[in-house]
Amino acid sequence: MTTRTILLTLLGLGLLAFLYVTFFSESTSADASVDPVRYRQELLDKRTKKDEDFRSGSDSPVPDKATFNGLAYFAPDPAYRVTARLEPFADKTQKLVVRMSDGSEEVYEKFAHAVFRLNGETCRLLIVKVDDTYSILFRDLTSGQETYGGGRYLELDPKQLTDTQAILDFNTAYNPYCAYNPGYACPLPPAENKLPVAVKAGERYTHQPETARMPDSSRK
Repeated sequence: MTTRTILLTLLGLGLLAFLYVTFFSESTSADASVDPVRYRQELLDKRTKKDEDFRSGSDSPVPDKATFNGLAYFAPDPAYRVTARLEPFADKTQKLVVRMSDGSEEVYEKFAHAVFRLNGETCRLLIVKVDDTYSILFRDLTSGQETYGGGRYLELDPKQLTDTQAILDFNTAYNPYCAYNPGYACPLPPAENKLPVAVKAGERYTHQPETARMPDSSRK
């Protein structure tokens, strides 16, 4: 075998490895560079700050701030911080009509699908874009049980978002304002964003009688 043939073979193998990682790899890794202790403390600090905002903020959705004792959460777990492969849309003008909890509708921009593995399952979620905010509206097997029946939201950090990958940190998943105050209208997750796993991360929900009144977007 000539040197040129060997080089071409190595280049071919390298290209195949690159394509595999780019298009087929579905990482379940939390971010290897994350310090679990520091990560946990940062999450707890943010949760404390949100409780303070809900307790005294002028835009808090809590009707009775005097009796508010803080939001309920799952314990921080780095395993729910995953790296997802992105499947962008060839047509950048695709829109999603989102049903709101009050029966109205809003139109969001479809950004990409995020593909990842969580709890041993391959998962796929649609990412939508509104102005400069990238979000995922989702439901999972905890919805209506341990979390809000109308679904939860996950916002993506643009600094951790590329054309091919995104960090999804379900520890930051949160309930919409309408979970705490029916006076708010909030977007419902599209039917395709129902995960086949229980996401025991992020905000929990204890007022389950209200979830029974929440319309299911899959009925649309």
